[in-house]
Amino acid sequence: MASDNREGVQDTAEGAPTQHELEHIFTNAGCVGTLCVQNAAGQVEVTIAPDQPVVAASVIKVLIAVEVERQITEGRLNPAERIRLPAQARTPGPVGFSLYSDDVDVSLRDLLVPMLTISDNVATDALLAQVGIASCNATATALGLRQTVIEHDLHTMIDSIGQAAGFAGWDALADWGTETHTADEEALIRERMLTAAAMQPQTATHTTARDMCRLLRLIWTDQAASAEGCHRIRTLMARQLTRQRLASAFAPPVRVAAKSGSLLGVYRHEIGVIAYPDGRWYSVAVLTQTTNAPVREDAINAAIGQAAARAIQLMALEEHVESGQ
Repeated sequence: MASDNREGVQDTAEGAPTQHELEHIFTNAGCVGTLCVQNAAGQVEVTIAPDQPVVAASVIKVLIAVEVERQITEGRLNPAERIRLPAQARTPGPVGFSLYSDDVDVSLRDLLVPMLTISDNVATDALLAQVGIASCNATATALGLRQTVIEHDLHTMIDSIGQAAGFAGWDALADWGTETHTADEEALIRERMLTAAAMQPQTATHTTARDMCRLLRLIWTDQAASAEGCHRIRTLMARQLTRQRLASAFAPPVRVAAKSGSLLGVYRHEIGVIAYPDGRWYSVAVLTQTTNAPVREDAINAAIGQAAARAIQLMALEEHVESGQ
């Protein structure tokens, strides 16, 4: 399993078809998945379609955090600057500032906290407005993320889904959703939503499992931004509230620092670093898409953790063999 850009994984010493085994975990949960798991040096990996572009959803927020930290270090941003989040111009979202009724003032640096711990959409768009989409994409290129591109801010992206459904925007769609409709009407609107450009990897903000693994390794080795900035990102990712994906498959003293991402129940992702007490750590990116309805959310969440844990087991075996132990 040495990293030679081959897709898939080698068989175990017993000859088990490991790629099939990992794919079966996703199939049983009702989804398909791309996966990349790498050791700290990036020299050993387990993969499933690691270079296949996928709608990024909220895992892209880690790249935005990196750009924020880089611009703070360069003196282009003042981390203590107060940013106003007006009540009348808030990005829709299920948590955090999206639910507030009044204007909020918060420091630029502190906007990183809700963005990375609860995936706050308002905080994300406020930070993206400060650093610029073009700068984020330039940094992605500079860091060697070959297939990671931000197309729009979240407000524009979410509104486009409402427009694809036939409404003026997301708010109008949400108002429609508070009313009673037939199952056929709801199915039609959902079908239209899924046609939105924001739901297609070719036209949406997108990434790959390999790119996300690389980004994580650069953060964990203080190469993505300053040492202080990378440390702040690592610390906040370790405090993410979502624990039912990667973290569900690892018990203490193993530590998990992660960032989840979801979109319309179709895409469910998580990227993160799994660290063991003996000093080993692995960067992990598991990006999934549902294949059937109704969606088995709990099963998909669990599959993300199970696939990562099994991949790490296979890598540990390979590392053991390669070390001659």
